[in-house]
Amino acid sequence: MKVKNILVSQPKPVDITKSPYGELSEKYNLNIEFRKFISIEGISSQEFRMNKNSFNGHTAVILTSRHAVDHFFRIAKELRHDIPDTFKYFCNSESIAYYLQKYVQYRKRKIFFGKQTFQDLLELIKKHSEEKFLVPTSDIPSQSMFDMLDKEKINYAQGVIYRTVPANLSDIDIKSYDMLIFFSPAGVDSLLTNFPDYKQEDQLLAAFGPSTNQAIKDSGLRLDIPAPTQSSPSMAMAIDEYITALEKEKKQKKK
Repeated sequence: MKVKNILVSQPKPVDITKSPYGELSEKYNLNIEFRKFISIEGISSQEFRMNKNSFNGHTAVILTSRHAVDHFFRIAKELRHDIPDTFKYFCNSESIAYYLQKYVQYRKRKIFFGKQTFQDLLELIKKHSEEKFLVPTSDIPSQSMFDMLDKEKINYAQGVIYRTVPANLSDIDIKSYDMLIFFSPAGVDSLLTNFPDYKQEDQLLAAFGPSTNQAIKDSGLRLDIPAPTQSSPSMAMAIDEYITALEKEKKQKKK
């Protein structure tokens, strides 16, 4: 089994040389390409209201992605809802928190952020449990996030503000890649929607996150490289570990 060509189901980094994938490419002489497998469609303010969602009464928002930030402020604008200066923003990561500068004066707002995982952010949310949270999400959110909020008895309401749909991948020769990398169940669904006759055979599938790992298994496909794991907390590290083991195995066979 060789690994030479890899397709990552995400947008290409601004500077791939500074990304973990750039390091992988150089270390193993890999051809790594990037392509979004999903597209985002905003839900209209009318549909938002029809689903009995509202901005009224909430004192804080939980933002887990840049898409959530963009569509949160879009819906607020369409509904002509003025967000008070006292409103609190809880972001999954520092990069999402800084992205808020696109819409608010960062230093004049109450903004909190976790290190990277929702568990980190939850510790901050628990310290502000008196707030009434709005959680803007896609139509296929992470159930584990809500399970954690429920366990801590956090007062929140989910508001679906955008949906994920399969991107058009008809120009891709999907079998020309030795490995496909997924980061969401929607990406797996996009693969099967675009290529209904897809057969995995010896193509490697890598996935990040429990829900993505499960989506591959539920689709009857073989999950070759799961992440995160105890030894590989990131997707790039898991791939590095896999290729290292593969090359070690090849050398042993030559002996």
